[in-house]
Amino acid sequence: MNFLRGVMGGPSAGPQPSGADTIQKLCDRVASSTLLDDRRDAVRALKSLSKKYRLEVGIQAMEHLIHVLQTDRSDSEIIGYALDTLYNVISNDLEEEEQDDSEEENSAKQVDDLGSQFTEIFIKQQENVTLLLTLVEEFDFHVRWPGVKLLTSLLKQQGPQVQQIILVSPMGVSRLMDLLADSREVIRNDGVLLLQQLTKSNAAIQKIVAFENAFERLLDIITEEGNSDGGIVVEDCLLLLQNLLKNNNSNQNFFKEGSYIQRMKPWFEVGDDNCGWSAQKVTNLHLMLQLVRVLVSPTNPPGATSSCQKAMFHCGLLQQLCTILMATGVPADILTETINTVSEVIRGCQTNQDYFASVNAPSNPPRPAIVVLLMSMVNERQPFVLRCAVLYCFQCFLYKNQKGQGEIVSTLLPSTIDATGNSVSAGQLLCGGLFSTDSLSNWCAAVALAHALQENGTLKEQLLRVQLATSIGNPPVSLLQQCTNILSQGSKVQTRVGLLMLLCTWLSNCSIAVTHFLHNPANVPFLTGQIAENLGEEEQLVQGLCALLLGISIYYNDNSLENYRKEKLKQLIEKRIGRENFIEKLGFISKHELYSRAAQKPQPSFSSPDHMMFDHEFTKLVKELEGVISKAIYKSSEEDKKEEEVKKTLEQHDNIVTHYKKVIREQDQELEELKQRISTLTSQNEQLQATVTQQVSQIQQHKDQYNLLKVQLGKDTQHHNSHGDTLQMNGIQTEEVSKLKEELEEWKNKHELLQGQLKEKDSVIEKLNSSQLEMGATEQSLQTSRFGGLEHSNELQKELEMLRSQLQLQAAEISKLQMENQKLQVMNTAADPMLGDSGAPAATSSELEARLEQEIKELKSQVKALSEEKESLKQQLDSSTSTVAILQDKNNRLEREVAESKKEQDDLLVLLADQDQKISAQKMKLKDFGVAVEDEDDTESGDQGDEDEDGDEEEQDENAAVCYQEN
Repeated sequence: MNFLRGVMGGPSAGPQPSGADTIQKLCDRVASSTLLDDRRDAVRALKSLSKKYRLEVGIQAMEHLIHVLQTDRSDSEIIGYALDTLYNVISNDLEEEEQDDSEEENSAKQVDDLGSQFTEIFIKQQENVTLLLTLVEEFDFHVRWPGVKLLTSLLKQQGPQVQQIILVSPMGVSRLMDLLADSREVIRNDGVLLLQQLTKSNAAIQKIVAFENAFERLLDIITEEGNSDGGIVVEDCLLLLQNLLKNNNSNQNFFKEGSYIQRMKPWFEVGDDNCGWSAQKVTNLHLMLQLVRVLVSPTNPPGATSSCQKAMFHCGLLQQLCTILMATGVPADILTETINTVSEVIRGCQTNQDYFASVNAPSNPPRPAIVVLLMSMVNERQPFVLRCAVLYCFQCFLYKNQKGQGEIVSTLLPSTIDATGNSVSAGQLLCGGLFSTDSLSNWCAAVALAHALQENGTLKEQLLRVQLATSIGNPPVSLLQQCTNILSQGSKVQTRVGLLMLLCTWLSNCSIAVTHFLHNPANVPFLTGQIAENLGEEEQLVQGLCALLLGISIYYNDNSLENYRKEKLKQLIEKRIGRENFIEKLGFISKHELYSRAAQKPQPSFSSPDHMMFDHEFTKLVKELEGVISKAIYKSSEEDKKEEEVKKTLEQHDNIVTHYKKVIREQDQELEELKQRISTLTSQNEQLQATVTQQVSQIQQHKDQYNLLKVQLGKDTQHHNSHGDTLQMNGIQTEEVSKLKEELEEWKNKHELLQGQLKEKDSVIEKLNSSQLEMGATEQSLQTSRFGGLEHSNELQKELEMLRSQLQLQAAEISKLQMENQKLQVMNTAADPMLGDSGAPAATSSELEARLEQEIKELKSQVKALSEEKESLKQQLDSSTSTVAILQDKNNRLEREVAESKKEQDDLLVLLADQDQKISAQKMKLKDFGVAVEDEDDTESGDQGDEDEDGDEEEQDENAAVCYQEN
C-alpha cells in the first residue's frame, strides 16, 4: 500500500484508503493523465491489484484499459500491463489455483460466472477482439504473449461467440497460425493452446487451420520434441490434431492425401527395454493411438476409412502397432488402447485382416497373436477393460472376413483338431470359455463364436458337426446340444443371455440348424416354459431372448419334422403363452436400456461386467427379425403354404436369371476380347500406313534427284554440241583438248552418280518387297478379326494400287533414261570424225568413246534388271489382290455370324425382361400376403457401411446388359 500511496502522491501517514477507493483513483489517473509515464504507472498498479480485487478492477477499469489498448499502441510496456490486467480479470485459472480443497462448489461456480460475465462485456464490442488480434501480430514479447493468453481465456469463457468474431475478421485465423512459427517456445506453446480452444466444435475454423499448413507445423513440433518421449508440448499438439481431425471428413482426407499418415509411424517405435515408462510418455502414446483411431473410426464414411487403413498398412504403421501389441513390459492401459487401435485398423479391410492373422507372438513355440489374445479374454484374472478390448479385436478381425471365419470354425471341426494336444487353437479356447464357471468368459466366448457365424450359412451348417466330450464314459454331444443343456441348468443371467444370442445367430437363416435344434424334444418345452412364467425384471431379458429363439425356429422352419411344423408350433404358442403375451415378451429386448447402449457403436464399452449383456451386431439382428417374427405368428397355414410356393417360384426364377446373367457375362468377355483384337489390328494398320507414307516420301526424293540429273545432262549436251561447232570452224587447239578431257572426267563422275542413284533405287525396291511381305503377314492376322476385316482389306487394296502406280512411274522414268543414253551414243558417234583428224588427241577421244560405250552398256544391263524386278513386283501385286478377294469372302461370313450372335443376345434380353416382370408380380403377391420383400433398388444400394457383394454383381450385370444393347 505504501507503493500505491507513492503512486497517488498522497501522504504516508493518516488513514489508509480502501481497495475500491484506490482502484477508483487509479482509473481516474489512467483516464485524465496527459503524461504517458503517469498512465503507465497507474496501469501497473491496477495490474498488481487485479488478482486480489478482481471484481472491482473488472468493473471500474475495463473500459479504461480498453481505451489504453486503442490509444497507446506506440508504448509496448503500457500495452503489456493492460493486457495482463485484463487477463487477470477475465481468467478463472488464477482463482482456481488459489482455492483450497475445502472450499465449496458454489464458490467455483461464482468464479466461472464472473469470468464469463467479464468476457461477455469485453466481446460485446467486436472491435475489441479485432484489436486484440492486431496486437497478437506484434513481435514484441511483452505484447504478444499476454495477448495470446488473453485471447485464449476469452475462448475458454465464451468460445462460440469469440470463434464467430474471429471467423468473420479479415485474416483472423491466419494471424493466429503465425504463432506456431514463432521462435520463442513460450509463445509457440501458448499458441498451440490458443488454437486448441479456437478449433473446438467449429468445422469451418478447423478447415481453415488445416489448410494453413497446420498439420505440417504440428508434426514438425512433435518430431522436434522427441515424439512420444516429448513433454507436455507434444500432448498439446496431439490434442490440437484431434480437434482438427475428429468428425471432420474434409480434414481427414487432406491429412491422408498429404502423406501425413506415413509420418505417424516413428511415434510407435518403442525400444526393447520398455521398463520405466514415464507418466507423460504414457499420456502421449495414448493420445497418439487415439489419433490413429480417429482416422479409421467405424463412424467415418466407409471409403475414407478404407483408404486410411490401406495407407497404414503400406507405410508399416499396422506392423508397428502389432509389435507393441506383442511386446513385453507395456503398461496395461497402453496395451488396451493398442488392441482397440489395431481392431479398427483391420476392421473390414481384408488385406489388414490377413496380415493380422499371420502375426505370431514371440513365444516358444510361436503362437498366433489371435490365440494369445483369446487366452487373455477367457482369463478371469485379466482386467475387465483388457478383456473387452480383446473381444472387440476379435470381432473386427471377423467383420466381413469369411476367410477368417472359416479358419476359426475349422479349428473346431473333428478333421482339423490337433490330436497331440501340443498347441491350443482358437476354437478350443472359445469352447473352454463357453463352458467355464466365469459368466463373463461365457458371454465373451458366446459373442465371439456368434461373430464367427455372422452372415455365413455354410459355417453354420459345418458347426453342427462339432462334438464335445462331456465326461469319461459318456458319448459325445454336439455343441448345439451342450449349449441348450447349459441353458436348462439355470446358470447366471449373463451366461444365459450370451448362449441365447449365440443360438439366435446360429439358427437365423439356417433351416438345417433349426431342424437340429427342434430335433431335441426338450428344447421347445423349455422355451415355452421360460416365456410363460411371470418372473422379475432380471429374467425379463431372458424371456425376450427365448421368445426370439422360438420365433426364429418358426420363421426359418422348413417343416421337415412332423411334430414341429410351423402350424403346430404356432398352436403351441397360442395354447400355452398366448400370441399377445408372446409379442409382449419379444418386445422386452428392444425396450431394454442396455440394448439401446449396445446399438450405438460397435465397440463394447461397459461401465461394469454386470452391464455386459448385448452385442452391437446382435442388436441389428433383433431389429431385422422382430417385425417378421411378429407377422409370422399371426399367419395362417394357408398363407404359409402360399408363401412357400412363392418362395420356391422366386428361387427358380432367380436360378434362371443367374444362368442368363452368367451367359451374358461370358458373352461380354468375348466382346471385350474381340474389341482388344480390333484395337491391335488398328494399331498395326496405322504402323503400315506410316511405313507406306515414308516410302512415298522417299520415292518423291528420288524423283527430284532424277529431274535434277536430267537437267544437268541436257546442259552438258548443249555444251558438247557448241564445242563441236567450234572445232569445225577453228580447228582443235591444245586448250580445247584439255577442256574436253575435263568434260570427260565430269561425265565419268556423273555416270558414277547415276550408278549410285540406281543402287539407291535398288534398295528402295528391296524395301518395297519387304513391306509387301509385311503386308502379307498383316493380311493373315486380319483373318482372325470378326469385325473390321473388310475395311482393312479395302485399305490394303488401295495401298497396293498406289504402289502399282508408283512402279509404273518408275518404269516410265527408266525408259526416259534409256532414250537419253541413246542420244548420248549418237552424240559420241558424231564427235568421232572431228576427233579423228587430230592425231594423238583423236586416239584419246577414241579411248574415251570406248569407255562411254562400256558404261552405257552397264547402264542398259541395270535398266534391264530393273524391268525384270518390276515384272516380279507386278506378279506379287496380283497375288495380293487374290488374297484380298479371299479376305472379303471371309469377312462376309464373319458379318453373318455376328448378326446371328446379336440376334441371340436380343432374344436373351427379351427373356430376361419377361422373367423380371414375373418376379415383380410374385413379389407383389408376397407383399399382399404381408411378407417383407426387399426391393432390388434397396438391395443394390444396401447399407453404406455394409455393402452387399451380391447387389454389386447384379448391378454390374445390369450395366453390362445395357452396354451390350447400346453396342
